[in-house]
Amino acid sequence: MRRNRQTGWTRRLVAETRLGVDDLIWPAFVHEGPEDRAAVGSFPGVYRLSVPRLVDEVGEAAALGIPLVAVFPVTDPALKTPDGEEALNPENLVCRAVAAIKAAVPDIGVMCDVALDPFTSHGHDGLLRDGTIVNDETVEVLCRQAVIQADAGCDVIAPSDMMDGRVGAIRAALDEAGYQDRRILSYAAKYASALYGPFRDAVGSAPNLAGGDKKTYQMDPANSDEALREVALDIEEGADMVMVKPGLFYLDIVRRVKDAFGMPTYAYQVSGEYAMLRAAADAGWVDDDRIFFESLTAFKRAGADGILTYAAVEVARRLKAG
Repeated sequence: MRRNRQTGWTRRLVAETRLGVDDLIWPAFVHEGPEDRAAVGSFPGVYRLSVPRLVDEVGEAAALGIPLVAVFPVTDPALKTPDGEEALNPENLVCRAVAAIKAAVPDIGVMCDVALDPFTSHGHDGLLRDGTIVNDETVEVLCRQAVIQADAGCDVIAPSDMMDGRVGAIRAALDEAGYQDRRILSYAAKYASALYGPFRDAVGSAPNLAGGDKKTYQMDPANSDEALREVALDIEEGADMVMVKPGLFYLDIVRRVKDAFGMPTYAYQVSGEYAMLRAAADAGWVDDDRIFFESLTAFKRAGADGILTYAAVEVARRLKAG
């Protein structure tokens, strides 16, 4: 077996899994703070960007060949309300950022989350009534949010809320509004994970959630068969693509989903995963040049067609440099 490992050219020739720039989706944070580029303490290597800076950096991502960017807004706390009304403002931060990107970099795809957590004063993804997240009322709001994002130019609508029936309702709402061409990338198997902390710090929802959890609507990390039922429902309702989130702790789910459905299947290397790898690399405990390639190759080996990763731009640079 070692003969085919002896030289670089042989290893390249027999490689079973390849990571390319076409596999990368870059999640980016946009804010309206005074800084053009603001660091996030718990999230080394990741920044909140002003709209002009975001447009510039998306331009670089497009030039590197990255096909899709996911935009997450850092909403002013003064605009957060129990019902997340700012999500339905056509001039909100994420809509303005999407419009600016599409005007300046029209050939890159733009994805937006459909969920209320960046906009609610309680930090949940849905509407809270008497201490309970209500499903159908939330779905009605999510449909309006999706259409507003499509109005702004969003190409890929990504429901991340985990409400029941939301994919079918959003598909119907988009079609009725004339957006039959907009894709739905569903967070189909999204787990109630401990790995989301840096993301919540970045978007500013951690203080709002205030120690609460999302276990009544996100999946139990102990469950695998349930993920297949969730994915099957979203496909039946009209999802064009499906996602497993988080990623590295759930590679078995990625494999099962891809094998079961053969759908375009994506995985999210979430904030906690990225922050652990980045912190270890920054401390010199692991090789920075290798750790992200190895982790992203694991996603591909498990069956993912693409990966959302905060390392997308740096990995694309290295891929382009050869």
